[in-house]
Order: sequence, then structure tokens, then C-alpha cells
Amino acid sequence: MSVVETRPGGHAGAAAQAPGMVSLAITSGKGGVGKTNVVVNLAVSLGRMRHRVVVLDADFGLGNVDVLLGLAPEAHLGHVLSGEKTMQEILVEGPEGIRVIPASSGLQELTVLSNVHWDRLSAGLRALSHDCDFLLIDTAAGIADNVLEMLAGSERVLIVTSPEPTAVVDAYALIKVMSAFDPSKDIGLLVNDARDAEEAGVVFRQLEVAAARFLNRRVHSYGFVAHDPAVRESVCVQQPVVFHHPQSPASLCFRMLASRVAGLRPLNAPGLKPVPRPVTRPAPDTDLEAPQCA
Repeated sequence: MSVVETRPGGHAGAAAQAPGMVSLAITSGKGGVGKTNVVVNLAVSLGRMRHRVVVLDADFGLGNVDVLLGLAPEAHLGHVLSGEKTMQEILVEGPEGIRVIPASSGLQELTVLSNVHWDRLSAGLRALSHDCDFLLIDTAAGIADNVLEMLAGSERVLIVTSPEPTAVVDAYALIKVMSAFDPSKDIGLLVNDARDAEEAGVVFRQLEVAAARFLNRRVHSYGFVAHDPAVRESVCVQQPVVFHHPQSPASLCFRMLASRVAGLRPLNAPGLKPVPRPVTRPAPDTDLEAPQCA
């Protein structure tokens, strides 16, 4: 099974050969496109390649990375942000040696972080950077300020979309908002739940053309993940599909995605600097609107 042939980021070489930590924020314009499932399976696939992986569940109020992995953390990120615990104290080990920073669930006060919260989060992640090759950040969906602030602090951003028209349009909207305050941000796209490489290629080209024409920016393809009933089955048993059905079409796609991500090099040291910043959103009457993409 092939993927759309565009190398993300333009950086070659194994991550193990590059000093420092690669931070990759994985996000989506809308919910329900399988973003967290992508994070979990990518992390486990990188772990199998003997990379040191930390997953930050950055959906601060409604995290579920631990649920997909069948983990039962005793503490969560809220305890770090409140100053009760250190980042090392809340880490939970998952399959293939990956480590998870679990988010809280149902704590509304964590949906808006203060400067003190951001300082504690930044300090905790810096403390992990010396023994981490890849920091994968699972953000909430959409364009809330917390999400955009986290994307601003990450080296690279990977937007997960699906072939559904609403998902494609929302992915473009996210690219537009991000480009307004950080035109140089390295942005990649992954098409999830695609019938085949041809359908994924159509979706990517729609977004690529719209971003180039209306935003004057480039986006990279990280490939696609095939539609596969094994994914839903694996979610129900709280196991990554790369474990539960290692030879399924989706598992093969996740391994190819991991190979691409493993070739990334750090862009900045120490890897992640999430700090609150004013979010400049495009005015409603700008000329950045693309025609409906699908």
C-alpha cells in the first residue's frame, strides 16, 4: 500500500542521529476524524522502532489517550499544572515503552490555562527533553485558544482530516488561522479513513492548492490511513490496531507514517516552548476564503 509521495518537512536522516527532541502536535479542524487513534498508533509504532516516545494528552479537559491504551493513571496533568506533582510523577508507561502524560477528564477549569499553568507545563516538558526522541502532542480539535497556543509552541503540526467535506473545510480553516499568526510553521496533513491512496491524494491536493493560492504557504503530506474495520474493533478492546491486528491495512499505513516521522530532525532546542500568546485570527472580510474543497 502506497502513500501520497511528499516528504514531510524536507528533513532527512534518522531521529536517533539528531540531538534533541522532535515535537509534533497532532490536531484536527473538527472532532471525530480519528486524531487520538492516530497519535496512539503512531507512538506505539515509533516505540517498536526503539525510539523514546512521550505522548502529551493536551485535550486538557477531555483527555482519552489513556483510555485508548487501556491505562489507569492515578494522577494527571491537572496535578502538574496545580503544582501538586512533577511531570515525572504522573508519567504512565504504555506499550513498547512509550510514556504518556495523561490529561484530566471533566475538569472545565483546565480548558483555559493561566500563565502560571503554561510555565509549569513548559518546565515539565523541558525536564523530559533529555531522554525523549519524539514528543507527540494530542491536542483538542478546533481553534480554541488553548489549542492554538499549543500549536504555536510546537516545532511541527500534523493536521488529521478525513475525506468528508466538513472535515476538509475545517482542516483548511485551521491552516488559515495558524498561518495568520505563524506563517513559517511547518504544517503537514494526514488523510485518515481514506478508501485508498487515490482518494487521499485528491483530498491532499485540494488542501495543498487552496493553501498555496489563498494563504501563499506550503503544506506537506504525511500520507494516509486506510479505512479499516479493524480500527473500530481495536478501539473497543482498548488496544492500538498495530497490536490487535498488526497486518491489517490501517496497521501497515501507521507503520509507514512512523517511518516518515522517524526521519524528522529537531528544528529548535529543546523542542517545545508552549507559551500563551495573542492569537491573531483572520478578519471575516479577508480574501483568504477558499471555495468549498469537497
